[in-house]
Amino acid sequence: MESRPNSAIRSLLALFLVYFILLSSGCGRPETRVIQNHVKTKTIIDCIGRKVRIPAQINRIACLCPESGYALVMFGQGDKIVAVVGGLKRDLIITDMYPKIKDLPVPKAGGAINIEELVRTDPDVVFVKRDTSSSEAEVEKMNKSKIPFLVVDFNSMKEQQYAVRMIAETVGTAEEAEKYNQYYQDCIKRVQQRVKDIPQNKRVKVYHSINEATRTDIRGSLSGDWMAATGAVNVSTTGRLKIMEGKYFASLEQILLWNPDFILVNEMGVVDYILSNKQWSPLKAVKDHRVYQLPNGISRWGHPSSPETPLAILWTAKTIYPDRFKDLDMTTETKSFYKEFYDLELSDEVVKRILYGGGMRIAR
Repeated sequence: MESRPNSAIRSLLALFLVYFILLSSGCGRPETRVIQNHVKTKTIIDCIGRKVRIPAQINRIACLCPESGYALVMFGQGDKIVAVVGGLKRDLIITDMYPKIKDLPVPKAGGAINIEELVRTDPDVVFVKRDTSSSEAEVEKMNKSKIPFLVVDFNSMKEQQYAVRMIAETVGTAEEAEKYNQYYQDCIKRVQQRVKDIPQNKRVKVYHSINEATRTDIRGSLSGDWMAATGAVNVSTTGRLKIMEGKYFASLEQILLWNPDFILVNEMGVVDYILSNKQWSPLKAVKDHRVYQLPNGISRWGHPSSPETPLAILWTAKTIYPDRFKDLDMTTETKSFYKEFYDLELSDEVVKRILYGGGMRIAR
């Protein structure tokens, strides 16, 4: 007959054996599951200082501002976009890289979000502009939907770089954002180093047209900021402008008084309009045929939502101060930028079209 101590020992050994079998089968990992649950969300501080809790893993993104779409494509995350604003569908390089963008829903029009359409896209996070966050009605819609939203807003080069970093943190591409921001800062330094000794009274006067001939920049805008980085005197940041629907316009009389040395425009057709309109003919820039179309690649260079601000700085500096930038080859610079940040191998013909500024964006 077996003794009781031996029986007890065997029972304990049997219990230990069952315990180890359970561990090896994965049934004994409750602590790991608790830790994983703990990191399912993360907090992002958006461009207006809101702390927003979002899923740690982002797979579906609604881009209700173009800035977010451009950044996501730069980070190789374009396949995660499930909704867009209409402007993104007009940019040919974007839609060539991610053809599905042409067929995505557009849940925002005229400043208002169609919340039912947005919810149907089932996004993990939504990027919006400040006009959404400043509207009680739009914020109420978003809050009721329970979809986290992040505000993308910037009015300076520094703020644009923060916005890029914030979008990158959302999707886990911080390294890519840092590389872009470093290039951005390097471009500013390259240009400012060469123009810093130009006396204020010798600096070139530039008028910058946005979309429409008389729509322009104000002080405290991204366009005003990057133009200053080129060493130009941006005439519209020093005068009075009219405000219509949140946009700023200069009267033709005021533009004639400014009498800029150069006029830069970012919308196709505006150069021809200015050069052929007799009312604009007294301007020095028109007489000297120094009215230029800004390039257009992923987006319109230098536009308030454009990721190509660094290229706009280089191109403008070379255009207005050619003697100081003889060694700057914009074809080489352009190819390098799109290869580095968008993994695009551009032909000379495509680069020529980009620098010309035409044929890269579908007209309204």
